[in-house]
Amino acid sequence: MATSANPLKNFLDRAGEAVMVEVVGVAGSTPRETGAYMLVARDAVHGTIGGGHLEYIAMDKAREMLRGPFASSAPVELDLALGPEIGQCCGGRVRIALRPVGHALAARLVGQAKAQDSRMPHVYLFGGGHVGNAMARTLALLPVRVTIVETRASALEDTPPGVASALTPVPEAVVREAPAGAAFVILTHDHALDFLIAAEALKHGTAAYIGMIGSKTKRATFRSWFLKSGGGTEASFRRLVSPIGGDAVKDKRPAVIAALAAAEVMVALDMWERRPALQPAAL
Repeated sequence: MATSANPLKNFLDRAGEAVMVEVVGVAGSTPRETGAYMLVARDAVHGTIGGGHLEYIAMDKAREMLRGPFASSAPVELDLALGPEIGQCCGGRVRIALRPVGHALAARLVGQAKAQDSRMPHVYLFGGGHVGNAMARTLALLPVRVTIVETRASALEDTPPGVASALTPVPEAVVREAPAGAAFVILTHDHALDFLIAAEALKHGTAAYIGMIGSKTKRATFRSWFLKSGGGTEASFRRLVSPIGGDAVKDKRPAVIAALAAAEVMVALDMWERRPALQPAAL
């Protein structure tokens, strides 16, 4: 995952010596926000402050520091306008601080990354078939914790690295145990199982996203069952996203559906994270 502590620790262990390049101030339009950082070693980089010439300038300065007496290197600060003079057109201004990564700073960065990992939202993929596996590979690159939930052991044999798996005969029980703000993506091999999981997910009052693969006909069939026999209401049914991924792109290949649905999930998770700011102020 992009923000995981393990890749960060592995980088620091391999690097030997590294310089932290951190955005400490911004004005106007900039590629990254205050607090964004990257680590620069002699022959590798971890993270990004936005790319472009800004990043190249920062990397050159960091490696200049690495060529000197590293242990005694004093922090350096650069103040750069993102204009034509450095080949960028953002129009804003960025202050970046560069400092050697000693043991204390390395421990702090790994600790912060672990804390961020623990706060990452959960995405549960019910079904490890073609689309489920494609979605797992797509989401594994993003700052989320992904779990494939399956009733078939064979469907978990190709689980991508960094993705958890849960083998259970009762997948809807995983929904009940999920934390607030989780996303549920339902794409099993069995429509009846999809319906059971979707019904349970719609009872989960604090889910950030509930999506079910299928057609408009499948959605209508589920609605009829959910309202008559599934114990649901029209209000809760409206929370269901189905088909997933929208209908703007007609390509039904698993990788395409996965990309579109992953974007949909990330938007929903962001809205959940910002929900207090989206609520009207109390009168």
